[in-house]
Amino acid sequence: MDRRRFLARSTVVAAGATLAGGPFSGVAAAAAQGATRPAAGYGPLQAVPDERDGVVRLHLPEGFRYRSFNPAGEAFTDGSPTPGRHDGMAAFRGPRGTAILVRNHEVNGPVGAFGDPAKAYDPATGGGTATLTVTRDGRVVSSGPSLTGTQMNCSGGAMPWGSWVTCEETVNGPDVGNDFTGQDNSKLTQKHGYIFEVPATGTATARPIRAAGRFAHEAAVCDPRKGAIYLTEDNFAFPSGFYRYLPPRHPVAARRILDGGRLQMLAVRDQPGKDLSLAQPAGVAYDVEWVDIDDPDPTFTGTPSNDTALQAVGGQGRAEGAALFSRLEGAVHHHGTVYFVSTQGGATAPGDTPPSGFGKGRGQIWAYETWSSRLRLLYESPGSMTLDLPDNITTSPRGTLVLCEDGGGDNYLRGLTRRGEIFDFSRLAPVPGDGGAEFAGSTFGPGGHTLYVNIQSSRGLSFAIWGPWHRGGF
Repeated sequence: MDRRRFLARSTVVAAGATLAGGPFSGVAAAAAQGATRPAAGYGPLQAVPDERDGVVRLHLPEGFRYRSFNPAGEAFTDGSPTPGRHDGMAAFRGPRGTAILVRNHEVNGPVGAFGDPAKAYDPATGGGTATLTVTRDGRVVSSGPSLTGTQMNCSGGAMPWGSWVTCEETVNGPDVGNDFTGQDNSKLTQKHGYIFEVPATGTATARPIRAAGRFAHEAAVCDPRKGAIYLTEDNFAFPSGFYRYLPPRHPVAARRILDGGRLQMLAVRDQPGKDLSLAQPAGVAYDVEWVDIDDPDPTFTGTPSNDTALQAVGGQGRAEGAALFSRLEGAVHHHGTVYFVSTQGGATAPGDTPPSGFGKGRGQIWAYETWSSRLRLLYESPGSMTLDLPDNITTSPRGTLVLCEDGGGDNYLRGLTRRGEIFDFSRLAPVPGDGGAEFAGSTFGPGGHTLYVNIQSSRGLSFAIWGPWHRGGF
C-alpha cells in the first residue's frame, strides 16, 4: 500500500491549511471548522503504460493517458545530444496546435557545454535550456539547445511577453572555492549564479542579468502590472530569501528584462529577521517591506569557500532585517498574487525524520499579494504522509496549484485547490537504478488540453499527460 493511498478515498484533512481570505479562502474556513472536504481529485491511481513504448512510468487516475519524449541521450532534431536532469519548464503557443516548451537542465560541474560551444556562456559548464515544439500527445516536431554554458538551471518562470527566465541555482565561478560536490571551479571561465532570459522561439543571447543578483536562484515570475520580477532562493544549508528585482524600465513595455535595476529582499514589517521557516499559526498574515541589496553581483577575492559565497547576497538583506525562509523553490504569478514554495518550512511532524539542511518541516506554500504588500501562509504540510517537500509549482486552468514533490520514497504530483482540497494526481513509478528521480517543471499547454511535466534524474525525460480534466480539480 503506498504511503498516501488514503487520500485517494476522497477525504482531506484541512489541519494543514492556514490561509485567511483571498482566492483560497476555503482553506481557512475548513481549518476553522476542523472539517474535512471531499477531495477534488480524479480517483485512485493505477499503473498506466507509456504510449511511446508500453513501459509503466506513471500511475494516474482512470481515463488519463501519457506519452514520454526526449529522454536524456536522445538526439535533438538538430543532431546534438539531449542532456540530463530535466527540470523547470514553461509552455508557449506553437504553430498548428502545438506547444513550444522551454526546458531547464540542472547539470552541475565543468563537464563541457552541450550544443555548439561557440555559443555557450561558459564552454566549461553543462547546464542550460532546450526548446522543443511538441504535439498535444507528446510527439516531438523539433528540438534543440536554446541556452548553453550555464550551470544548475533549476526552475525559472514564463514571462507575459513570451519568454522564459532560467535560473542558476549556484554561485560557482573561478573566484569561488569548490562546491559541496568537489567540482573544480578553477576550470570555469565565467561567474555563475544569475538569471538569463530565453525567447520562446530562437536562442538566447547568453547575457546574464547581473543586477538581479548572484545567488542560488530558483524561480522567477513577473508581476505584469507593476513590472517587478519576484525571485526565490534555494540555499539548502542556510536561510533563503524572497527577492524582487525592479528593472530600469517596465519589462512588459520593453518586452525583455533590462539589466541595471535594483534588487530588494522581503522583510516582515516591525519584526526584523523574522524566521518564517518555523511552524506558523493558522490564518497568519504579515505586512511586509523591502530592503535594498547594495552589492547584488559580488566578485570575490581570495577564493572564499562556496558556503561563504552562497550567503554573500542574502547576508546583506538579513543584516537589514530581511525574513528567513527555508529552501524557497517554485513560484507562479496568478491574478496579482505570487505563490511560492518553502520546501522544508514548518514543524517536524510526529513520526517524520527531520530533513537535513535549514528547515525541518515538510513544506509551506506562501502567497504574496502584490497589491496589498501582504504575505500569507496558504498551506503548511502537517507531515510527509500528506505533502512531502513540495518543489516546482504551477497553476491549472481552474486556478488549482499543481505541486511537484521532492521527498524520499514515492513522489507525487499533487493538487491544492482554491477551496483548500489537496489530492494526488500522479505517482512516479520506480526508476530502475535511479532512486532520486522526481517530478519537475509541470506546465499546462495552450488551451489546457495537456499537462507537460518532467522527470528529473541523472537521465531524465519529459511527459505529455491528457485525459478527462473536467472530472476533477485541475
